[in-house]
Amino acid sequence: MSEKIYTTKKNGMLVMIATLLLLIAGIVLIVFGGVNASGPLLLCGIIILAIGWIPLLGLHVLKPQEALVLTLFGKYKGTIREDGFYFVNPFCTAVNPAASTKLAQSGDSSTVNLESTSIMSKKISLKAMTLNNGRQKINDCLGNPVEIGIAVIWRVTDTAKAAFNVDNYKEYLSLQCDSALRNIVRIYPYDVATNVDTTGDGVADEGSLRGSAEVVAERIKEEIQSKVVDAGLEIIEARITYLAYAPEIASVMLQRQQASAIIDARKMIVDGAVGMVEMALERLNEKQIVDLDEERKAAMVSNLLVVLCGNHDAQPVVNSGSLY
Repeated sequence: MSEKIYTTKKNGMLVMIATLLLLIAGIVLIVFGGVNASGPLLLCGIIILAIGWIPLLGLHVLKPQEALVLTLFGKYKGTIREDGFYFVNPFCTAVNPAASTKLAQSGDSSTVNLESTSIMSKKISLKAMTLNNGRQKINDCLGNPVEIGIAVIWRVTDTAKAAFNVDNYKEYLSLQCDSALRNIVRIYPYDVATNVDTTGDGVADEGSLRGSAEVVAERIKEEIQSKVVDAGLEIIEARITYLAYAPEIASVMLQRQQASAIIDARKMIVDGAVGMVEMALERLNEKQIVDLDEERKAAMVSNLLVVLCGNHDAQPVVNSGSLY
C-alpha cells in the first residue's frame, strides 16, 4: 500500500465557527420554544443540539512535521501531511498503531498513559528521531563476547506503509535494529586478527569493530534499511555508541593487550640496541681506537645489549687492569 494525500482544504476555522453558531441557534430555539410553548421550535432546537456537535469531530490541527492517516469505515482514505487547521469527514478515524509504544528514543516520554486515546496521540511524527536500543552482548567472528550499542536516526517517509504494512512500526524497527546489529557484528573481530575476511571477497583484511567503526556503522545502516523499506521508514544514520569486551573476558583481554604492547615495545628496544651496537663497532673500527678480536667483540656486544635492553640502569664495574 502506498501513501496518498487526502484532498481537503484548510477550512477548519470556518467549520468551527459555523458549528458554534449552529449550537447557539439550537439553544436559542429551545429557549424560545419553552417560553412560547412552541413544540416545533423546541424539537428543532433539541435536534440541533443532539447532532450539531458532530462536525466538531472532523476538526484537526496539525503542526509542522506531523501527519494524520485517515480511514473511513476501515478503508484507507489518505494522509494529511501539511500543517494547518483542517476539517475532514467526521466519521473518519485516525490510525497510528504505534501511538502508545514508548521506546528509548527521542519523542517518547518515559511515562505511558494507556488511557489516552485521543486524536492527538494518533498523529504520526515525520521528524528525524533517534532510537537507542541499549547494549547487546554479541559474539564476534572469533567467538569473543563483546558488548555493543548503536544509535539509529530514522524517520517515517510513507505513512500508509508504516500504518498498514506492519503491526507496529516502532517495535518493528527496534527488532530489525537488533537483528541487523547481530548479523554485522558476527562478521568482524573486536580487534585486528589474521586470516579473517570481513568483506566477503575471500582475502584476509584488517577490518575490525574497533578500527573500522565507520565501515561497520555504514553496513549496519544498510542492513537495517533493507529490512524496514516495506514499513515506510528511512534510516538516516547509524552510529556505534558503546563497544567493549564483555565483563567475563575483559580482564583477560586487557592482559593480552598489555602483553602485546610489552612485546612490541621490546622489539623496538632490541632493534634500537642492535643498531647502536653496530654503530659503536663501526665507529671503533673507523677511529682505530682499539683492536678487538672476535671473542672481545662478542663480550662487548653482550655487555652493550644487557645495558641497552635492561629495565634498570646499569651498574658499571671499572677495570683498572689490563684489557686482556
